[in-house]
Amino acid sequence: MTPEQVKLVQQSFTKVAPISEQAAVLFYGRLFEVAPAVRAMFPDNMTEQRKKLMATLAVVVGGLTNLEAVLPAASALAKRHVGYGAKAEHYPVVGGALLWTLEQGLGDAWTPETASAWSAAYGTLSGYMISEAYGSAQAAE
Repeated sequence: MTPEQVKLVQQSFTKVAPISEQAAVLFYGRLFEVAPAVRAMFPDNMTEQRKKLMATLAVVVGGLTNLEAVLPAASALAKRHVGYGAKAEHYPVVGGALLWTLEQGLGDAWTPETASAWSAAYGTLSGYMISEAYGSAQAAE
């Protein structure tokens, strides 16, 4: 990621943070729409899960300027997700739902540059998490 991309992700996230509950509802709604099989991995009551999602996003976005600081937590999270039933092929689906959610939440502020920056951020982090959870061969797929 370039410094400009990091800045775009961080600036755009400040616009999403005030609507974090709505954004999380949109995200999980979209995720379960495009990948209904993953719904079983989540609790019936999604209130806490939505809060965890937004808190995790806030930490990751804030840590993009010092990615090495968030990688240990990302590694632990990836390994926990294996226990929940997550597979490497779920990561692109989650990324698509995230980008769709951001596009909905940001409206006109969702520019091609912002989309590219978020794609780069998600690609970097998800590639690392896949590698940590399943090995580098699956991260390359």
